[in-house]
Amino acid sequence: MSGHSKWANIKNKKAKTDSQKAVVFQKYSRELIVAARMGGPDPAGNFRLRTAIEKAKAAGLPNDNIKRAIDKGAGAGSADNYEEITYEGYGAGGVAVVVEAMTDNRNRTAGDVRSIFTKFGGNLGETNCVSWMFDKKGSITFDAEEVDFEKLFESAINLDAEDVEEDEDTYRVLTSVENFQSVVEGLEKEGFKSSNAEFTRIPKNTIDITDLQTATSVMRLIDRLDELDDVQNVYANFDMSDEIAQQLEV
Repeated sequence: MSGHSKWANIKNKKAKTDSQKAVVFQKYSRELIVAARMGGPDPAGNFRLRTAIEKAKAAGLPNDNIKRAIDKGAGAGSADNYEEITYEGYGAGGVAVVVEAMTDNRNRTAGDVRSIFTKFGGNLGETNCVSWMFDKKGSITFDAEEVDFEKLFESAINLDAEDVEEDEDTYRVLTSVENFQSVVEGLEKEGFKSSNAEFTRIPKNTIDITDLQTATSVMRLIDRLDELDDVQNVYANFDMSDEIAQQLEV
């Protein structure tokens, strides 16, 4: 889990830095559109849409933008025909990388993703070449200052969550894909308000990055992939020392 936690921290810090960028708003809008199209525009009966709305609001997406995206997904006006696609490959040092995208032009997106892999010392692979190295889980994050860890742990385990991680200023409840919705709703009923709830991919094993050059190449690859309009999430199976991570942040 250490690799997952370190990676999650880097992603969270990056998300805070990028929160004002238009590309981030676009990612949330696409998720809202797809969620509304697949399950309807009523968040009360569409769990995916409800969690998408909560994430969009937490990121600062204006309510008008949220409403427009939901309306588009529900068929009001013209909506782009987004499809969900997963790309897989390797970065520097043999790090496995999984890219989740939503696109209305798979040829454009595939070309962009392939180009970035090549530019930053990686290789785009075939379907399932690395996805088997990750377990898909539900992840529910809480602000450590607002939640009692022991009470959260007891409630989560009683709801059949798989694990509860304590890490810096957050607590993270991990669930199976099947139990994700019931755990989220069960914790809400018990008064726990999450800061984020989403599906994630957790590496079964991690690769230790021990030099700054490899770490820089991997992070540049991930950053550039994450900056693509069509890319929703990027996952990788690396770990690195705090010393190297701090040098990357300078």
